[in-house]
Amino acid sequence: MKKIYSDIIQHRGTHYDFGFVQGKEIKDSLTIRNREQQWKVRKPRFTIEVDEVKQAILPFAPGVWDELLGLQAALEWPMERILAEFGGYRLDYVKSGCSILTGEDYLIRNYDYHPKTYEGRYTLFQPSDQGYAMIGPSQRVTGRMDGMNEKGLAMGYNFMNRKKPADGFICCMIGRLILESCASVHEAVDLLKEIPHRHSFSYTVFDSSGETYIVEATPRRIEVRQAKACTNHFEILTDENRHHLVDSERRLNAMNAKYQELSDARSAFRFMNSRDQGVFSELYSSWAGTIHTSAYLPREMKAWMALGGNQEPIEFDFSKWLSGEDFICDNITGEVDTDIPFVHMDEGAHWSRKR
Repeated sequence: MKKIYSDIIQHRGTHYDFGFVQGKEIKDSLTIRNREQQWKVRKPRFTIEVDEVKQAILPFAPGVWDELLGLQAALEWPMERILAEFGGYRLDYVKSGCSILTGEDYLIRNYDYHPKTYEGRYTLFQPSDQGYAMIGPSQRVTGRMDGMNEKGLAMGYNFMNRKKPADGFICCMIGRLILESCASVHEAVDLLKEIPHRHSFSYTVFDSSGETYIVEATPRRIEVRQAKACTNHFEILTDENRHHLVDSERRLNAMNAKYQELSDARSAFRFMNSRDQGVFSELYSSWAGTIHTSAYLPREMKAWMALGGNQEPIEFDFSKWLSGEDFICDNITGEVDTDIPFVHMDEGAHWSRKR
């Protein structure tokens, strides 16, 4: 078993200042050094036009652009490199897993991916200039892989395929745009219909009304449905699905079969996080191992987070934090059954190594 951690990042202030602080924190970090090596092996399959990316971001979340400017000031990089790393537009994305389950008052998500991509940052941000405050793990610094905002809107996403990508935002930046600018599931659905999508994902959105919407999004078409569980295949856009859906269907069936027995958020979290219930995955070398289980309870304005399986989650009272009460702990710890290096904590977490 490998011990892992995520740092807890807390910030109140402008987007620019948040970007600057984050840039200073990561400037000489293992994450940056490992990513520099990753780029040497995995050549980018995209181009960056600074003004085009800026004009894509500004209509939806101008504060995110300010955050990118803060990162640039701290890191002292050309804007093209900032956008390639953190801009969330036109970037490539490889396969992953992920399972999401919602109930009357919770959204619980298993994040399944590869350790060499996991940056270990659990972020709370309360902007003073524009946009909603949010809590959740970050991806590529500015993006959010799941989370909840001050309005009680929670979201997570599930990878579907890499067929025929188009100019557009990648999943973690789309997650950030939802949390930054939407106050309800209906606003989130409208945003997902409007923005350009780089790849094919399902986005699950949930709020204090107890309503869950799953938005099946591709660069070509958007469909919306309601359900309580989602894995890695479309239910409506079936022609967009991958050919090998056995594991995705197995996890979905496991959640549906157990659903009536899950009486509350705690029992649902234990089910999703247990290593022997058929949803938690240990396929780390296949880009589909569960790294964290997160939960969001909009009516209580609380978030739970656990790294690895069979863990008791750390609870964050987001309402108290929004009132100015900082969390005293600096990190979240856990264990996963892999020896693959993590990009934020191990030397050599790049693709020139076999694992």
